[in-house]
Amino acid sequence: MHQVFLGIGGNLGNKYDNLTKVLLLIENELGAIRKKSSVYETSPWGFQAEDNFWNMVVQIETRVNPNKLLQKIKTIEQEFGRKRQTGNYSSREMDIDILYFDDLIVENERLKIPHPHIHERLFVLVPLAEIAPELKHPKFQKTSFQLLESCTDKSEIKKLNLNKKT
Repeated sequence: MHQVFLGIGGNLGNKYDNLTKVLLLIENELGAIRKKSSVYETSPWGFQAEDNFWNMVVQIETRVNPNKLLQKIKTIEQEFGRKRQTGNYSSREMDIDILYFDDLIVENERLKIPHPHIHERLFVLVPLAEIAPELKHPKFQKTSFQLLESCTDKSEIKKLNLNKKT
């Protein structure tokens, strides 16, 4: 079984319902969820938008290889109406990023693991450090907590206290 960390989030539609639905789809299509972070509200990163994002990180166990996982993730995102635009960030109901896949380093035109922007984004590092503070980045050889401590992103990030369970 492979240990995979996924960053998930979106800023359109009913964010609570979208997260609830995507967690079910992840369990059904990708693998068992072993850990999940709290949900955090953040402003858009890399572009302007009216609606803030809800983000979280989950750890899953999966049997599929990285390319098959990416293919399945794209199918799930399409269920939320996601249309990927090359090089441009945009508002969306749901985005799923592979952050880590075991301790693999993959770099090709379709897939980059670990995700190339982990160390730059509070909306990834805060929930990642919550559930896996000692997890080491295979390239930088720093833990999630160490990456969080050295992150230069100054975005506001707010932990949501959701009464309902996600």
